[in-house]
Amino acid sequence: MKTKSANQTNNKVDLGSAPIGKLLLKLAIPCITAQIINVLYNIVDRMYIGHIPHIGSDALTGVGVTMPLITAIAAFASLICMGSAPRSSIFLGQNNKNVAERIMNQSFVLLIIVAIVLTAGVLIFGPNLLSAFGASEATLPYAWSYIQIYALGTIFVQIALGMNAFINSQGYSQWGMLTVCIGAILNIILDPIFIFTLNMGVRGAALATIISQGVSAAFVFWFLCSKHSYLHINPKFFKISWHIVAPCLALGLSPFIMQITESVLTISFNSSLLRYGGDLAVGSMTILSSVMQFALLPLTGLTQGAQPILSYNFGAGNKERIIQTFKLLLVCCLVYSISLCAFCEIAPRSVAMIFSSDAQLLDYTEWSLRIYIAGVAIFGMQIACQQTFVALGNAKTSLFLAIFRKIILLIPLIYILPMFVENKVFGVFLAEPISDIVAATTTAIVFVKYAKNKLPKLLAENLKKSQAQKQAAQA
Repeated sequence: MKTKSANQTNNKVDLGSAPIGKLLLKLAIPCITAQIINVLYNIVDRMYIGHIPHIGSDALTGVGVTMPLITAIAAFASLICMGSAPRSSIFLGQNNKNVAERIMNQSFVLLIIVAIVLTAGVLIFGPNLLSAFGASEATLPYAWSYIQIYALGTIFVQIALGMNAFINSQGYSQWGMLTVCIGAILNIILDPIFIFTLNMGVRGAALATIISQGVSAAFVFWFLCSKHSYLHINPKFFKISWHIVAPCLALGLSPFIMQITESVLTISFNSSLLRYGGDLAVGSMTILSSVMQFALLPLTGLTQGAQPILSYNFGAGNKERIIQTFKLLLVCCLVYSISLCAFCEIAPRSVAMIFSSDAQLLDYTEWSLRIYIAGVAIFGMQIACQQTFVALGNAKTSLFLAIFRKIILLIPLIYILPMFVENKVFGVFLAEPISDIVAATTTAIVFVKYAKNKLPKLLAENLKKSQAQKQAAQA
């Protein structure tokens, strides 16, 4: 009796032969929607918090200071699953369901372990960390009130974010979108009730968030145990094997570093801005990071939609489909990043008003956003190339590129540039566009060399493996 292949069961999505344009559209739109809705957990919190009477500006700045910890929590989910999910797709492309399922289950166990450790760490060291991240005497109480409750929901965040990657990697992008929508919509409903009606303030925002993440996590778990999924959570695969998880963690280092360095960046930005511009500059940075986080989500969604196509066909050794997918991904990313940059340069105040009605904070944010966003025009090239490295299982190169932009370029520039300009705050913000431009150019050069020299050999090897697995299955 014949069984359906992974390619045939992926929500009726044929990763190996369906037209690339329609396939990318079908997978990317739910991923983009999910990304946008997912970030609403934090963005909506800030929108409501920034408009709390009398304390809105200080409360918004305080919650902004918690972002390094929140980003770090999400980064560990990426470490485990953003490398595991592409590898799972590659093995599905090689018709090896057993290994793909082992990868998913062992990742699930690792997420739970990491969640326990992170929760304990935040609850023990939270106040000291927040002070180091740029919280002042005026903003620390709001920051601690928020993160104290948020930390209790860490396990929900890990499962909801981490395991959802396996739903998308199988081609079930619409289910992945639904997973995020359920929690985000609930969060939007609960936020005003807890913050204003029950008068819980920032604590209410945090409580609404973790309840919503808990519902999302429950839905993810249900789906991966149900008949709707090709890969299933199964306790018999829970025992962790180093030879299974090590390559996944190596590949996950790139997205992990991309996210964890966001925490380091936020600390660097906040500490420098607090020194040169005070709480007003830090509050402006909270808005800038929120705008950047939200505005770049379509790029993340596009790369997530392309990932199953790239990974599956890389595992199958299909060169032409990889080339077609990457070209389309690159064009889409560049068109979006150029349009985004143009809009923010033309109407920065309109964007800032989403987060605050404080005239002084809006004035500060209006000019700083124009500087901060200036390099985003070519950022589409950066993310398209870098995430394709991840999808193709190239851990070393993706790791280098992640380190290069933020650790080698951006963080040092945050401290160096203010030494050479009269307006110190201007120098801090200028570090972002300079790093974006240099990193995107470098990434493009590295990718072209890789595509010409190494990729053809790897595809030939994978084609042989795929054919051998297929013949073994038929026998």
